[in-house]
Amino acid sequence: MSTSHITVRYWAAARSAAGTDRDDLPVDGPVTLAEVVRRVVDAHPDARLAGVLGICSVLVGDRPVSTEDPALVEVRPGDFVEFLPPFAGG
Repeated sequence: MSTSHITVRYWAAARSAAGTDRDDLPVDGPVTLAEVVRRVVDAHPDARLAGVLGICSVLVGDRPVSTEDPALVEVRPGDFVEFLPPFAGG
């Protein structure tokens, strides 16, 4: 089985805390959103990242998943996961 990846995109405060606007996580198959979060927090030493991700809206592809249990959300190779912190303004 060949390794593929999941692209993680960070916006606003999440980008600042991660120190990058995106990561490509290698995967051998589907993983949970909880696993994606664990891996990106482990990959970035800024202690703020976990807290920022905890308040973000999350998209897997075009599907919002913020109210779902991350341990039950499947993320497949080739998917995009986007972390969007709350934005001010209107």
